[in-house]
Formats: sequence, structure tokens, C-alpha cells
Amino acid sequence: MSSGGISLVGMGHDHSHTHGITATGRHRKRLTAVLSITLAVVVVQVVGALLSGSLALLADAGHMLSDAAGVTIALLASWIAGRPASDLRTYGYQRAEVLAALANALILIVISVVIFTEAIRRIGSAPEVQTNIMLFAAILGAVANLVSLLILHGAHEDSLNVRGAYLEVLGDLLGSFAVIIAAVVILMTGYQAADTIASVLIALMILPRAWSLLRDVVDVLLEASPKGVEVQMIREHILSVDGVVDVHDIHIWTITSGVPVFSAHVVVEDGVLNARGTDQVLDKLTTCLGSHFDTEHCTFQLEPASHSEHESRQHA
Repeated sequence: MSSGGISLVGMGHDHSHTHGITATGRHRKRLTAVLSITLAVVVVQVVGALLSGSLALLADAGHMLSDAAGVTIALLASWIAGRPASDLRTYGYQRAEVLAALANALILIVISVVIFTEAIRRIGSAPEVQTNIMLFAAILGAVANLVSLLILHGAHEDSLNVRGAYLEVLGDLLGSFAVIIAAVVILMTGYQAADTIASVLIALMILPRAWSLLRDVVDVLLEASPKGVEVQMIREHILSVDGVVDVHDIHIWTITSGVPVFSAHVVVEDGVLNARGTDQVLDKLTTCLGSHFDTEHCTFQLEPASHSEHESRQHA
């Protein structure tokens, strides 16, 4: 390929460019176990809320139902994301996991708004609550949430979807504690408004977690640099490779959790652009990048320094 009589060498180097199982897919069994536990507790808490008249317990059940919906979406998304890539979708369907996390965050926000609205409506007219049923269902929910939290612990660092499920279960555990405390207060003092107060606290606990998850999802969709990645440091390491003169058009983004991608245009000395020199530079670049940025998707376009100077004169 030539440009104005100047030889231009451009090479894309794909380092093991394969589509393996996604981060969520690796933890599918854990998510399935959590889903089973959550659905069972939702049934118990809904029945308990109806029998006891507790809004806090119903709020906790609603939150757990949103957890179940979120985990179901995550499982479906992990299955879709595992479908192979095609000419139409070169990265396959891996972004389906990110869209699932987005839906999960929005569900959490809606649930919290509904709970808060109902709690405000009950102020000044809190109905009498049957504390024995309320307390039993809340304790059962707390135990189930604790078990689910232990199942997901560790895996939540790998995937946005698993992290979303982990945060929801953690919020449920705190919500169950709030319901238990409210039940004890009503049992000991007869202060029925404790149920309404607990439901408001549950709603307020949901929102920050939903916002945190939503913010991370938006970062992925806007192709922001992954957390913890210092672009300037990577630039400096690339420039330290023998034969490299300059680097530009650096792009780092995330397809889905655990699948970061890197590309850059690397300007090299003209004498480097031969079969042996090119292989050596690319090997050094991928080794250097691999030690500072964990990715299997690296693309380098090598450009001769003479062509870079030619382009600079053209744009001057």
C-alpha cells in the first residue's frame, strides 16, 4: 500500500483473538443456586407480608424479587453472550451481559421508588402489624441472603452482572436486618410506625447500589478506559520498546466484564519494518502490554517514521 510515493506499512497484530466464556458465564452455577434460594424466600416473604400487613416485609420481598429478575436476566445474558461471533457481529453477543446489568440497575431504581412512595402514603396511618409472622419471615430471609452472599463472594470481582447480584443480595441482607429490628421494636413497644420507617430505609439502601451499578454500565457502554488502567503508563512502556519512535490513537475499552480491548498506532524506525524486525517489535509490544494490561485483544498498527513525518507536513 502506498501514499504519495511513500511506502506505508500498516500491520494489525491480534494477540490470541478468541472469544472464550465470559466472566458471568464462569459463575453460572453460583447464580443458578442464588436464584433458587431467592425465589423460595420471595414466596415465603410475600405470604408473610400479606398475613402480617408489614410494608417493610413486602418491600424486602419486592427487593428480593428484583434480585431474582436480575439474576435471571444475567443468566440469559451469559448464555446469549456465549454465542459465537459472526461477520455481522465480530465480537459476538458479549455486550448482552452489559445490557442485562443496565436492566438490573433500572429495576432496582423502580423498586426503590415504589417502596418509598408507598411508605410516604402510609405516614400517619400505619396499619397494625402481626409481628410474629413478620419476624419469622425476616429471619428466614436474612439466613437465605447470608447463604447467597457466601455463594457469590469472590465471583463478584470478575463480572458486572455477578457484582450486581452480589450488591443486591447484600442490600437484601441489610433490608432483612431492618425488618427484624422493626419487628422487635413493634413487639417491645407497640410502635407501629417502625414498619414504615424500615421500608423507607430499605428503599434508601437500594438507590446508592443501583446508581453505582448504573454508572459502571454507562462507563462500559461509553467505552471508557477500564478501572485501574493508566493510559500514560502504558504509553511510556510502549515508547520504551527498541525501535519505537512514537505512539498515538491509543484506545482502551471493555466489551463486557473480563474482556478488555486495546489498540494503538505505533510509529517505528523505518529500518525496523522488515519481516524479522516487525515480529520482534510486535512480540515486545504484546509482552510489554500483557504485563501491564490483562487482555487477549491487542491490535497494533505499525507505521514507519518517514510516513508519519510525511503526514505531519501534509496537515501543517
